[in-house]
Amino acid sequence: QVQLVESGGGLVQFGGSLRLSCAAPGSIFSVYTMGWYRQALGKQRVLVATITSGGSTNYADSVKGRFTISRDSAKNTVYLQMNSLKPEDTAVYYCNAARTVYGVNYWGQGTQVTVSS
Repeated sequence: QVQLVESGGGLVQFGGSLRLSCAAPGSIFSVYTMGWYRQALGKQRVLVATITSGGSTNYADSVKGRFTISRDSAKNTVYLQMNSLKPEDTAVYYCNAARTVYGVNYWGQGTQVTVSS
């Protein structure tokens, strides 16, 4: 069973910053597209940002210019730097590892991010 280990969530004030981390096994990290998704209470899980093994990134319109996804191959870790946080960013954030060509997806356990107004 592939385990993605997330950390970094918490409570922050409007306009603040947080950095989420997700550690993955090396065999996964080197070839899978890594991403972050979020699920607010009562809503569906939605994409926040992804980064391919080659470093190409993709962001949801709602976070462009505020969030940055990056990956550290030496640590097999993907990060989500979140700046200028808003109350509407409040959600459980999930790390994802995907290899679409094989229809494979792995998920982390989720980490809560709460932004107070």
